Amino acid sequence: MAYINGKEVLPEELLKEVQKYFRGGIMYIPDTEKTRKPWGSNTEIKSILNKRNVEIRTKKLSGASIKELMEEYHLSYDSIKKILYCT
Repeated sequence: MAYINGKEVLPEELLKEVQKYFRGGIMYIPDTEKTRKPWGSNTEIKSILNKRNVEIRTKKLSGASIKELMEEYHLSYDSIKKILYCT
């Protein structure tokens, strides 16, 4: 994310109003909820984690213990339980 000077993008009146509350620092202005992208939509991580979770469930159904799954996937006991028992 690049730094942008407020003078370049804000109308003068709005800039003066913002300066009443905040001066001389870096401010993050979040995107609106309507245009905000869902988590993982810019990368493949969501599909990678879904695939991993399916593998974990399959191995558990095939007889693997939670401890074995913890060691294989380097996850905590609680993380494995969430994957197995939450949908």
